[in-house]
Amino acid sequence: MTPKPLEVEGRSDHRIWVRYSDGAEGEVDLSRFAGRGVFELWKDPEAFRRVHIGPGDAFAWTDEVELCPDSVYMWLTGQSPEDLFPRLRTLRQSA
Repeated sequence: MTPKPLEVEGRSDHRIWVRYSDGAEGEVDLSRFAGRGVFELWKDPEAFRRVHIGPGDAFAWTDEVELCPDSVYMWLTGQSPEDLFPRLRTLRQSA
């Protein structure tokens, strides 16, 4: 089972601080997305700081601006999809 996000806080310079159910916590830099597509919203620092945990445990700013909690977890921990979802290894090896 993948860790669930428990807390999130928007910080300056397009960074969020997150804490997950397995104890992993820290800052994730999202500046590479800022100002691009739906992430245009993040040009407003106050809008960026309004991040919260939304439906499906997504990190959300609005109904249209969300990030997958699994992706953020992998960025935070440096894990690969195969690390987080070991069954992927088996599926890739059998393909």
